[in-house]
Amino acid sequence: MTYAVIRTGGKQYRVTPDSTITVEKLEAEVGATVTLHDVLAVSGESGLTIGAPTVPGASVTATVVEQTRGDKVIIFKKRRRQNSRRKNGHRQHLTVLRIGTIAA
Repeated sequence: MTYAVIRTGGKQYRVTPDSTITVEKLEAEVGATVTLHDVLAVSGESGLTIGAPTVPGASVTATVVEQTRGDKVIIFKKRRRQNSRRKNGHRQHLTVLRIGTIAA
């Protein structure tokens, strides 16, 4: 089975061809093709290749499916016995990618 481990947005993802992943926001239009060069490991017919820190010449191409936002996270701060409360919310911007090819 062919797969790769990529790094984007400070996180690592294990991807296979035709899989869908949700990553931190990338500046790309819907339908655009994105090439990810930060490949940490590649597995194929020749076996597993682990980079130090990245695999030279390896890349993963993906298509942007949609630009979306994550679930709301509530930040609630309270200082007890001081009648002080603060409520805030946050929705992270996300990009949904469909993995195309993995080139080693």
